[in-house]
This record gives sequence, structure tokens and C-alpha cells, in this order.
Amino acid sequence: MSTPRFLTLPPGVRSRRIETTVGTFAALEAMPVSGIAERWPALLVPGLTGSKEDFIAVLQTLAQAGRQVVAIDMRGQYETEGPDDPAAYTCPALGNDIDVLAQHVGGGGPVHLVGHSFGGLVTREAVIDGRTKFASYTLMSSGPSAIPGVRAQVSRAMLAELPEVGIEQLWQTRMEPEALAAGVPDEIVEFLRGRLLANSVTGMVAMTHAVLSAPDRCDDLAQVGVPTFVLCGEHDDGWPPETQAEMAHRLGTECMVVPGAAHSPAVEAPETTAAALTRFWNDSEARLLN
Repeated sequence: MSTPRFLTLPPGVRSRRIETTVGTFAALEAMPVSGIAERWPALLVPGLTGSKEDFIAVLQTLAQAGRQVVAIDMRGQYETEGPDDPAAYTCPALGNDIDVLAQHVGGGGPVHLVGHSFGGLVTREAVIDGRTKFASYTLMSSGPSAIPGVRAQVSRAMLAELPEVGIEQLWQTRMEPEALAAGVPDEIVEFLRGRLLANSVTGMVAMTHAVLSAPDRCDDLAQVGVPTFVLCGEHDDGWPPETQAEMAHRLGTECMVVPGAAHSPAVEAPETTAAALTRFWNDSEARLLN
């Protein structure tokens, strides 16, 4: 496993593989550059077409607050292998992976959990099943049920095209032109292409079906009692900020809208996002320890 050459890892951040009873997962692990990891660790889970690299900009800042922070590729994503079995990519199946990973990262102790976008639909399964002791739970740019709007349309189009044209053709005809039109630098376009082509096609199809059909589980999540936080960008084009604010209201918690950010606050507003997560994590620990 190697980090793309243009993605220079910050001090205290390293690539690693985490071996578990359900498979080996590619990860980025951040530790404090100075001092020790005296606070409870955190596990960060990316969205459907994302990867652990989506969190690079926040890892060092989060770790400097005194904790180990681990971002992973889910099974079938980028540098984590996955089987050619669609049943392995349902939200409950992926949520079981998160349970196992969290128990590994936390060594049986409490862990802060963050799920971005589709990763929120996956991670909530682990929170709801109650098998792992979570110190807190953050839904980042995620929603209460299936993704709506433009992203739903794009996902349905991808499902229609992918079996016929293949993933390389899908990149060339749809995703690369969109990235270039948005002014994405060439080296990042190169990374996005490599990441997309490394994904399991079976996994992409199954996870896309899952994000389009996810049920509303807010009531189940509200009953668990894990401290929860909702965070999104003010220009989120996935689940609208109003939908996420209503979800936070149903969960009896705060919704923070990050100014200037869209669907990926950790990329678009890393300092604001890292500060918000650290504040929430520290407050959650203080409440749980008192």
C-alpha cells in the first residue's frame, strides 16, 4: 500500500494495514507529534466513492488533541480488497466490519465514530446494534434515509451504465469530464481515476443500490443513547442541510453547518471541521467520565 505521490502525509500520519477476523483493511493512522495519545481514539469512515484519503487534511489536527485517529477504506474500496458477493456490501454487512474495526482500534474501550455520506448509513448500523462501546457518533454530510435529489439521479444513471460500459468507460465519459470542468488539478484527477478503477465493481453496484434504498433509522438511533453530532456543509448537494438539521432535531442533538463547505467538509473546510469534531469529542468524554 502506498500513498499517491502528491498526497504528502502530514507529520504523525502513516499508512498501515489493520488485520481483523473479517479481513485486512487499508488505513491511515494519525498519532500526536508531541505528547501521548491520552484521549479515546477515533475511527473515520468514508463515503461510497471515497477513501481514507478524504480525511488527510484533518488527521494531524485531530491527533494533536491527544488521540489516535484512524481513517479506513471499507471493504471493496480503493486499497481494501472485497469479495465478488453483493451480500458483502449491504449496510448491515459493512456495519459489522465497523464493529470489528472499532473494537480493534479501541482495544475494547470507547471509540469516537465518524461516518461520512454513505459511511453514515453504514456506521449507524454498528451504533444501533450495540455490540461496540462508542464514545460518540458523528454523522457527516449524511442523512436519515436514501440519498435524494441530483446525487440520486447520478447514482441511478451509474447503475444503468456500469454493467454495459464498464468502470473505465464510465470514468472517461462522465467522471473525468466533470472533474476537469470543475478545475480539479491534473494530479488529483490522476488519483481519482486510480482510486475509482481500484474499487470493486460488485461493491460499487451493491453500495449504490444501498444508498438509494436505505430506510429511515433515526428512531432506532435515537434510542441507543450514544452522544451524537450532525455536521454538514452549507452547500451540501447530497442530503440537503435542512434535511440533516431535521435529522439532528429528531436525534435530539446539534447540527453544525460549516460555512463555505459542500458535501465534504473535511476536504473543503478542514480546520473548522477538525475543531468542531475535537470540541464534540472532548465534551462527550467529559460527560461520560463525570
